[in-house]
Amino acid sequence: MNIALAGLFAGVIALDQATKWFIKNSMHLGQSVPILGDTVRITFVENDGIAFGLHIASGKFFTVLSAAACALIVAFFWKHRRAGNGLRSGLLLILGGAVGNLVDRIAFGRVVDFVDVGVRHIRWPVFNIADSAVVIGTGIVLAWMIREDRKHNAHPAQSSSP
Repeated sequence: MNIALAGLFAGVIALDQATKWFIKNSMHLGQSVPILGDTVRITFVENDGIAFGLHIASGKFFTVLSAAACALIVAFFWKHRRAGNGLRSGLLLILGGAVGNLVDRIAFGRVVDFVDVGVRHIRWPVFNIADSAVVIGTGIVLAWMIREDRKHNAHPAQSSSP
């Protein structure tokens, strides 16, 4: 892995943890501060469920699930270690985000979320930098998969006919 990719991975974790630390140490739980009127706010919440505040099982389950997901991402990265920087960047964004939230789950049993976006009563679930990295990385990986599928379908393997 080159230095830029390592920096991307480490940068996601560092930015995620730094912003969560700042929120935890400068706001009280439930406090909301408008940034762009009511459209963008910083709102300190803690999430012991899965993404977007969904509560399907216990927080410990999600800690184990997050650790397993990290291991799968590392395995997929290793399998495609010679792929272009696009795929590897996407995977490292996903892994950095997963690790950022896993750190919270292990240390606190819940994840700090604070980015609050919406219009009036229609709001997106509150999220954090790690969640953003996962979403962006997933988009990059999906784009890579679509591109690879199109390349494969445009140049199918030639079959030999008798």
